Amino acid sequence: MPGKEIHRSYDHFGAVRVHDDGQKRYLSFGAVDEQSCVLKSEPMVPQHEYTRIMLLVLLWSKPKRVLSLGLGAGALNTCLHHALPAAKQEAVEIRPAVVEAAYRYFQLPRGKRLVVHTQDAVAFVEADLSQRYDVIFSDIYEESGVNEDQLSHAYIEGCLDKLKPQGWLVLNCWREHQSEALLSYLQNRCPDVRSCITQSGNWVVFAGLSKTIETQKGLQVAAKALTPQLGFSLQGYLRKLQFHRH
Repeated sequence: MPGKEIHRSYDHFGAVRVHDDGQKRYLSFGAVDEQSCVLKSEPMVPQHEYTRIMLLVLLWSKPKRVLSLGLGAGALNTCLHHALPAAKQEAVEIRPAVVEAAYRYFQLPRGKRLVVHTQDAVAFVEADLSQRYDVIFSDIYEESGVNEDQLSHAYIEGCLDKLKPQGWLVLNCWREHQSEALLSYLQNRCPDVRSCITQSGNWVVFAGLSKTIETQKGLQVAAKALTPQLGFSLQGYLRKLQFHRH
């Protein structure tokens, strides 16, 4: 890990480490992994490519209510808090030590627009809640990698059931999870499925409950318009996006 370790705590899941190199802060769960990264001078601008790619969903959805399953350092949530001042967010994180680190070291915003639930994301999805969301981001990672529950049909169904009729589910997985079986399953449930591979090997999947029709030119225009809000451009990532036709 780069920089100097400035924090380490333990729970029954393992370690929570924070490193600082002067300009950036890094969250890690293992000795060599990098779970999250924040530029201290601009904490609202995500540094990881996969986080930026997950935000491609904003090109075809204008969410008012967002759910994030898995918090990390909160880079995604901090960005959305600044970019979408009218949106309300909920985040679910099982580890209190991670939540504490996100607030203390990574400038995670406090307030009514971002509510953090300290509980198991799988249990949260299984709970019979009346609230429905425009976008659900699922990014449940452990020291060893993606939590396997995130890839289960039961978990995905639970997420889809919590979406509004025009809602979108965004899954952050690894390249090795890329499979026709998962895509076929999502296509049977969702009329609009898209995906994107990052240089670091993440596989981000977008599944929409309704068909959204846009031209590539229209998406580029929307990406350009979002640049001032996000603090970075989505246009380069848009070129990597794959559309999966049923």
